[in-house]
Amino acid sequence: MEKPSSLRETLTKALPAVKKDPQKLVIFITGGRIMHSGTDSLSFEYAYTLRALLLDYAGHADAVMAPLVEWMKRNQPEVFDDPAKRASAIRFEAEYLSTKAIDLQIDLELTERVIARPRANGPAGALDLIHPKEPPPQLAILQSEHWEVYLRDEKLAEWDYAPR
Repeated sequence: MEKPSSLRETLTKALPAVKKDPQKLVIFITGGRIMHSGTDSLSFEYAYTLRALLLDYAGHADAVMAPLVEWMKRNQPEVFDDPAKRASAIRFEAEYLSTKAIDLQIDLELTERVIARPRANGPAGALDLIHPKEPPPQLAILQSEHWEVYLRDEKLAEWDYAPR
């Protein structure tokens, strides 16, 4: 699975508190399953809930959600096209530890395709396992940009957006 490390990289770049202390971001998988079509191919799909925990987070929730939504648009874009998926694709809970800090739990419904192809110039039976990128949405931003998000003139987060 490649999406968990990609999400960690995105949130670490966007959130100074996580960049300073990576232990504040914990990522794990729940409810994982493998889907296979029953064909002769060994291609399959991971389907799972990714749970990200931001521990003792003192920033604004918007600083987390803006890069998270952008990440989902690039890595799981089809959830925004289907009202049923959109309603449950991104969920969260928060525990207020004090007036300034929370533990924030975010659950994302994700899938990852794995395509098994015969290895070129390899021995009989050798396969390459390929994790294809998600196709970009029709109106995707195709150039690199530096993004910053603000709330009432306070910069909450910033990161470099890089198209595939």
